[in-house]
Amino acid sequence: MTTREPRIPGPDHPITIEETGLRVVARVGAQVVADTSRALTLREATYPPVQYIPLDDVDQTLLAASDTQTYCPYKGDASYYSIVLPESPDAEDGLADAVWSYREPYDSVARIAGHVAFYPDRVRVVVEAA
Repeated sequence: MTTREPRIPGPDHPITIEETGLRVVARVGAQVVADTSRALTLREATYPPVQYIPLDDVDQTLLAASDTQTYCPYKGDASYYSIVLPESPDAEDGLADAVWSYREPYDSVARIAGHVAFYPDRVRVVVEAA
C-alpha cells in the first residue's frame, strides 16, 4: 500500500456508491465474463457511472493478474487483470488490463472491496432487468 494521503469525496468531487438493483452482464463478444444481480454503481464527479461486480460473480478462469497498478487519490491503489479468452490465449485484442480492482480501497469507498470493474471500450457491460 502507498503512504499517500487519501482525499475525501465532497462537494467538489462527490462519490456515491449504491446497489445497482438489476442484473449486470459483462461480455467480450459472445463470451460472458461476469453475470450478477449484486453489482454496485459508483458515481464519481462528472465521470460516467461504473458498475463494480463482485469478483465471486466473475468467471475468474478468464482473468490473468497483471503487474499494472495505478493510484487514485479518492479510492487508493488499483490492481489490474487481463481477460484471456480460450480463442485468444495471449490477451490480445485490447483485453490486457481490461479489468481493475481496488483490493484495499480507502474507507470512503470501502464497499467496492472484493469487486471489479471493466473498461467499457473493451468489455460490453449491460445493465438488464432482473
